[in-house]
Amino acid sequence: MPNANEDNPTALSQVQRRAVSELLRVSPVADDLARRFQDAGFRLALVGGSVRDALLGRLGNDLDFTTDARPEDVLKIVRPWADAVWEVGIAFGTVGAQKDARVGDAVQRYQIEITTYRSEAYDRTSRKPEVSYGDSIEEDLVRRDFTVNAMAVALPEKEFVDPHGGLEDLAQRILRTPGTPQESFSDDPLRMMRAARFAAQLDFEVAPEVVSAMNEMAARLDIVSAERVRDELNKLLLSAHPRKGLALLVDTGLADRVLPELPALRLESDEHHRHKDVYEHSLTVLEQAIDLEEDGPDLVLRLAALLHDIGKPRTRRFEPDGRVSFHHHEVVGAKMTKRRMTALKYSNDLVKDVSRLVELHLRFHGYGAGEWTDSAVRRYVRDAGPLLTRLHKLTRSDCTTRNKRKAGALSRAYDGLEARIAQLQEQEELDAIRPDLDGNQIQEVLGIRPGPDVGRAYKFLLELRLENGPMEHDAAVAALKEWWAAQS
Repeated sequence: MPNANEDNPTALSQVQRRAVSELLRVSPVADDLARRFQDAGFRLALVGGSVRDALLGRLGNDLDFTTDARPEDVLKIVRPWADAVWEVGIAFGTVGAQKDARVGDAVQRYQIEITTYRSEAYDRTSRKPEVSYGDSIEEDLVRRDFTVNAMAVALPEKEFVDPHGGLEDLAQRILRTPGTPQESFSDDPLRMMRAARFAAQLDFEVAPEVVSAMNEMAARLDIVSAERVRDELNKLLLSAHPRKGLALLVDTGLADRVLPELPALRLESDEHHRHKDVYEHSLTVLEQAIDLEEDGPDLVLRLAALLHDIGKPRTRRFEPDGRVSFHHHEVVGAKMTKRRMTALKYSNDLVKDVSRLVELHLRFHGYGAGEWTDSAVRRYVRDAGPLLTRLHKLTRSDCTTRNKRKAGALSRAYDGLEARIAQLQEQEELDAIRPDLDGNQIQEVLGIRPGPDVGRAYKFLLELRLENGPMEHDAAVAALKEWWAAQS
């Protein structure tokens, strides 16, 4: 390992000790694989994110390796050794494998990717990768995105390779590129988004020259496919510090190419909190929603929190009394959310869930501060459906006032709503509210055949159920007959 930086010897010695500990843990599987490559006349090294994470003390069971062996040679070496092999990335020089190995008393499952040295990664005029293989690990590392990802550990001898000062940058928690940022971002413009993502994931600062290049070259992102942009955005949103990464995207102009609705919020004033703009409010709501997560990062909740107010710029009105209004911004925002997420190639289910939450995020406030009726509770639960738990979290997160009295009142009001929901759920099947008669029963009672009349009758009974709660069979039949007579 290299000598500690004289300016920060303690930080470097700490990361070095963590790295030794982590590498010893994965050593059995890594050394075994390396010896097989060595016996076949090839070199193998742990590389990139795996080395970075080992130095940070957070190396998992996903291991990245690089080698001078070509993909067809890698397959010959790995197939007899691995428990499973896949070739999804072989066109880009990557072979994937799975290996179960005993570590102490436990069996660990490792997901492994082995990539042949690269010399040039991207055609600078195309969005499609164009892979050329290299002959040395130094040539491969200079093509990496950031210095902290351009370190390697040659195996099995465990020689540390760090030609670009990645260890010092890691100790200083800063993101730099191995070459010039302009060259790096020309090779792959998505690296500009990765800078924001790593800043969010690792809580690192981005070097000034890298930020400057991101500002200069933001338009280069347009050649990257929507799917790759979306995947990078997801990683950023699901990170530990998404606000940091999102702010960098906005400040450098990258968000204008990816999520233009976000920077559009910066000039707007929130109608309830004029000391904050809607942009800052939205980032705070995102952080507060994250604090309410219970089972790990929730992409649906985080997207909804970030986008819940994007309809405000289009609905802003200056009222005669000096107030600013945003009437129906939740409806407009839901449509904007659907369009943006569709453009980013999100799945239909994800688009539907996030846009629905955006549409419903004000529903709680629409009932005022009075006592909720049973009917209002039923409709709230029915409209939220399976998104109810997320809607609870989004609604609570949407309170960013500094007025403790007002915040407390809103919190108590929502506590009351949740208590009412729980109370009604004990009495009724709120999670699956249906009319008291099904379609077949409606046809039998009214003596009609399948058609639009059955649908209208079903809708009537559903409204009756929402308004009054469950009805006895005979009462439901009587109400249906009375309604039908009025229709006739």
